[in-house]
Amino acid sequence: MTSTEQSTKVDPLPDVHQPAGAGLIKPGYDPDLTNEDLAPLRKQTWTSYNIFAFWMSDVHSVGGYLTMGTLFALGIAAWQVLVALLIGIVIVMIFANLVAKPSQKTGVPYPVINRAIFGVKGANIPAIIRGLIAVAWYGVQTFLAAQSLNIIFLKFIPGAAALVEPSFLGLNALGWISYAILWVAQAALFWTGMETIKRFIDFAGPAVYVVMVILAVYLVMEAGGLGSINLSLHTGPELSLAASIPVMIGAVAIVVSYFSGPMLNFGDFSRYGKSFTAVKRGNLLGLPFNFLFFSILTVVCASATVPVFGKLITDPIETVKQIDTPVAILLGGLTFVTATVGINIVANFISPAFDFSHVSPQKISWRMGGMIAAVGSVLLTPWNWYTNSTAIQYSLGILGSLIGPLFGILIAGYYLAAKQRIAVDDMYTLSPAGRYWYSGGFNPNAVITVASAGIPTILLSLFAGVGDFGWFIGCGLGFAIFALLERFNPRIPVPAADEESISDGSLAEA
Repeated sequence: MTSTEQSTKVDPLPDVHQPAGAGLIKPGYDPDLTNEDLAPLRKQTWTSYNIFAFWMSDVHSVGGYLTMGTLFALGIAAWQVLVALLIGIVIVMIFANLVAKPSQKTGVPYPVINRAIFGVKGANIPAIIRGLIAVAWYGVQTFLAAQSLNIIFLKFIPGAAALVEPSFLGLNALGWISYAILWVAQAALFWTGMETIKRFIDFAGPAVYVVMVILAVYLVMEAGGLGSINLSLHTGPELSLAASIPVMIGAVAIVVSYFSGPMLNFGDFSRYGKSFTAVKRGNLLGLPFNFLFFSILTVVCASATVPVFGKLITDPIETVKQIDTPVAILLGGLTFVTATVGINIVANFISPAFDFSHVSPQKISWRMGGMIAAVGSVLLTPWNWYTNSTAIQYSLGILGSLIGPLFGILIAGYYLAAKQRIAVDDMYTLSPAGRYWYSGGFNPNAVITVASAGIPTILLSLFAGVGDFGWFIGCGLGFAIFALLERFNPRIPVPAADEESISDGSLAEA
């Protein structure tokens, strides 16, 4: 790290506990582009464990449990599923490292680093797209957590059963109560700031592991030992090696697609990393090692439900409900509530907080951006369309198809076009003389690429049935088109490494 880069990232002032970390606002930063949450961090304090805990919160969820169980039921051998899981999660780790570096080196969140690629105004394009996706999934995850809380109410409060029938806007009274409780709890946690969120995810991931291990041991003992369990969850004949290869490739795509959202805005978290080395180490622990261990626990628990309950249950909430003992329901219910809140906070609350604040920094703070997302999640009534495949396909399908192109553009822009050199101060000026003003604040190459890569990907996802391969198609198109446009009509500047306030990510870390 050069001395000039250090001067832009580290300030000798004491750490100030602001909602998203105290940013260093320099004289000359335009207020329309700046607030303390979006400015480069004064201090970067997250260790490898904090990054590891972030991924634990992302993996340990009801959705993650269901996804893992689905992969083991695809008709291929257990070892083939594990190979596909390992390949998929290593791909996720590599991509997470790629998107982490620019934000960690500059100390800025995902929407701000896009100013160097899209322009100081054009960066609102990826910010709004990612923010809208997060709002929708925030509502879904809160609804799933509410389902876990419902089980606790029904077990310990007999009168709660009377609240199951009445319905308002498609959700019964008990569902509204549980949803409201979790909505307020998550908002309160978010409102306390990033430091509290960090402590929560540091606790939540390991806590879920403890309960998952207890659940696995209990189910195995009830089943009569590991010898009584068939770890292959599929019921039909096993596929041949030739027939299993396409299925394995599909499983790899499912894994990458599952993490595509958090992976895109991972810079919102990597910016807090003490060093890029610490971030990479946290990714290694939190993805391949953590993901495989959680997958094994998941398949053991799911497989054990067959001899214990006489049927395969891949939903952890239903598994806990079937045990039907007060301690199990209370412990399991609270655990899966905690797990879902964890992934909701890191994947679907913090991202739109930065994204919406980025649209109007002086009017929308980080906290206000998060609350806009929280309110929007209720207005979408996610319980009405979550189980409707058509609604998901035509709403989230369209937005989700743009995640790949946005990722490809960011990677091509930072690593190929900018040569990993970012003029940090120029990301905070609306002066036409600024490096990232481009044409009226927009980089035409980036805008053209979003349309050129996004439209085909959306059409393929909606009408050609590419499913989870849409991310790869969009990412490849976005990367290739933007790289070609920047090669033949270069717009992104490559500043000299020795200029003041230049972050040069190509330098080896000290």
